Amino acid sequence: MADKHILHMVTPLKHMSPFDANMALDAGFDAVLAYTDVALNEITGLVQDAIFSRPRKSGVNTGMFFGGKNAVLALDMLAIARAALVPPFAISFFADPAGSFTTGAAMVACVEKVLREHKQRKLKGLKVAVFGATGVVGFAAAVIASLEGAEVTLVGYDGVKRVSDGAREIKARFNVDARAADGSDDAKKAEILSGAEAALCAGRAGVRILSRAQLDAAAGLLLVADVNAVPPTGIEGLEMTANGVELNAHGTLGVGPLAIGSLKYKTEFGLFGKMIAGDKPVCFDFRDAFQLARELDG
Repeated sequence: MADKHILHMVTPLKHMSPFDANMALDAGFDAVLAYTDVALNEITGLVQDAIFSRPRKSGVNTGMFFGGKNAVLALDMLAIARAALVPPFAISFFADPAGSFTTGAAMVACVEKVLREHKQRKLKGLKVAVFGATGVVGFAAAVIASLEGAEVTLVGYDGVKRVSDGAREIKARFNVDARAADGSDDAKKAEILSGAEAALCAGRAGVRILSRAQLDAAAGLLLVADVNAVPPTGIEGLEMTANGVELNAHGTLGVGPLAIGSLKYKTEFGLFGKMIAGDKPVCFDFRDAFQLARELDG
């Protein structure tokens, strides 16, 4: 009898996300088990219980997923989990807190494709402002864009302190630079947009971040993208399904939440599929998500 594909889903929160559980089962896992309210010091024990309870050959059919709503904590859990392995015993790992790594990856991949096809521009050297940068999706998108050579500014809706902390975290963990800016009122947003070529909006659901007037005033803005599908959308005038549509007279292009969401779904589903289909254990984070999103988006 063939080994079952088992996924252990770990979160520091009270509940595991039904979204991720559904995705894992639909991708083909035979069993999905949730572990909630998990602390960092419990990761090692969970990993070693998972590896020692099955024959070594079954490690490829065993996985552990890290959820939650904190990108840094998920990365820390992933690092501890990898250190907890006892070779030759191994299992697969996948971190995607609040779906942020796959959503951020899909967002940047969509932006990259639209800019390449419509503006003949690359991410490298692109001036990118990330609104909602204190959240998990904004943080992930900012890191991915920075690693690809973009000049990233983290924009804080409540001042500059938290985004400054985020910029320092990005530098310490990934050795890339990101700036921090105060976007707490419309005048400050306008100033940020005046120096940006792309604006990525990853704010809370139902919160309007940028108005049509602000976009029209930013003559150098090549593209805007938004992941918020709950009305009011994050960017006024941006259609849900937009994927390279011109939004104003100076040709600012828009990428909407459903275009990003479709690629995000395929990316998360695809990474779960790789865990199941692989012939050796794998370890996925936002970098792997971006690589697959790029491939899927052509």
